[in-house]
Amino acid sequence: MLVMAGVVLIVFFLFHVLPADPSRMMLGQRADSASVAVINRDLGLDQPPVTQLLLYLNDLSPVSYHSLNESSPSFYDINKYKSSLFLMQVTDESCIAVKTPYLRRSYQTKTDVGEIIMEKLPDTVVLAFSAIMIATILGLFLGVISALNKDKWIDRLAIAISVSGVSLPSFFASILFAWLFGFMLSAYTGLNMTGGLTEVDPFKGEYISWKNLVLPALVLGLRPLSVIVQLTRSTMLEVLSQDYIRTARAKGQEWKVIVGRHAFRNALNPVVTAISGWLGSLLAGAVFVEFVFGWNGLGKLTVTALENYDMPVVMGIVLFISFVFILINIISDLLNSALDPRIKNV
Repeated sequence: MLVMAGVVLIVFFLFHVLPADPSRMMLGQRADSASVAVINRDLGLDQPPVTQLLLYLNDLSPVSYHSLNESSPSFYDINKYKSSLFLMQVTDESCIAVKTPYLRRSYQTKTDVGEIIMEKLPDTVVLAFSAIMIATILGLFLGVISALNKDKWIDRLAIAISVSGVSLPSFFASILFAWLFGFMLSAYTGLNMTGGLTEVDPFKGEYISWKNLVLPALVLGLRPLSVIVQLTRSTMLEVLSQDYIRTARAKGQEWKVIVGRHAFRNALNPVVTAISGWLGSLLAGAVFVEFVFGWNGLGKLTVTALENYDMPVVMGIVLFISFVFILINIISDLLNSALDPRIKNV
């Protein structure tokens, strides 16, 4: 709750210190002052920043105070949803409602922000999970192989791959992969430079194009792949040097049993934490990748909303990703406690 509150405060007040004017961007720079005043009143921008923040928190809170007066200006239309809400009457014209958090409406499209996020979320989730799956499978494999072949050529190759992945910025890697595999080698790879998860064919209609997922998922998975390789290698080397591993070898246990049942499992804790952290980061960090590859997810939506100064959309996306990030960290803690029972006693 403290993290979410901090996110709301920082993003909300950042928008109020920026010089851009949403009403001017909606009406144009030549709009008259009367029209601007009407838009500002409709958006609630004529109120002091503290009042705007309190009203936003009231809409965002699952337990909120609302007026039942239809003429009363309110972003959340309590009369529209009151039949499906739990209401506690305070006065004849006001009540306390228990509801789902309301993220308001887009300045540009007048559509509920929650609906916009839900429309774009599946594409980003597919991209993020594909990237983290690629990074996890390849990272664990290369990390274990590297640790078991310390200082050999395969170890140096794995380290070189991980260093290269960390060194490449996302926007540069996106442009490089799109140009190389989607343009120069497209005749061999069959991949496109840009494209979303769903495409429209004049004969087949709308269909899912999985090949458009390959390049953005690879690019997005480069950084977590590099981190997982290095982390798996270092933890495996540390575990393999422990006394109980030497004892197991002295007792004559097979090497593959020692690596798989003892060393690998005990080396997984920091790796699981890193993977869970990266999954949350990929949801937030796919902005450049989605923009370069034309992937219609939350990242591309964020860029468009920032260009239009559409504060409710940006706020909604940031809050949603923050909530997902916190939830993933909680799940990570539970997984770590399941892998290592010693954590439960801490």
